[in-house]
Amino acid sequence: MKPILIGIAGGTGSGKTTVTRKLIELLHFKDVVILQHDSYYRDLSSFRTSRIAEINFDHPNSLDTALLVRHLKKLKSSRPIEKPVYDFNTYRRLKKKEIVQPGKVVILEGILIFLDKALRDLMDIKIFVDTDADERLLRRLKRDITERGRSIDSVMAQYISTVKPMHLEFVEPSKRWADVIIPKGGENEIAIGMLASRIRSLINEDK
Repeated sequence: MKPILIGIAGGTGSGKTTVTRKLIELLHFKDVVILQHDSYYRDLSSFRTSRIAEINFDHPNSLDTALLVRHLKKLKSSRPIEKPVYDFNTYRRLKKKEIVQPGKVVILEGILIFLDKALRDLMDIKIFVDTDADERLLRRLKRDITERGRSIDSVMAQYISTVKPMHLEFVEPSKRWADVIIPKGGENEIAIGMLASRIRSLINEDK
């Protein structure tokens, strides 16, 4: 059976991971692969400057999307991949890589995954999680402070200088490529339930 690729996009802190978790719970099987576009950030050494404040990590060029496309093609051909491991504290890729085996369903999360046509063309279902900006900001603050060791000032400075402008320029307009838009993120149980039913139908059609 050819793996089904589901792309879940949306702004930072929109609830993409919550939607993914609830989808998996409703699908009732474990053969699901989850990938984050964030794992494919370019190493700090590939930028022209090593000054973190000068790097726009919310621009499409900060990600190695070409490598991600190659990896997804392998997974869709039922072949394993060596996924890069990115350290958000040092902004570098670690030497070790994670072996990822193919599954019946591959879920890709990321704020910018709909921008690249080659990436979009691999997706069987494209989902955009639509959440209010203030709620997204609060979630990002909590994540970056607790999980990535950032200060409130640095998170806010990045949000104002790059996160918000890039959201308006790239992320928000990308919802036009979505097959399904989920308002209220992970709280929208009806929409997530309908998606789970559609995914099960696609799996059954391929059997």
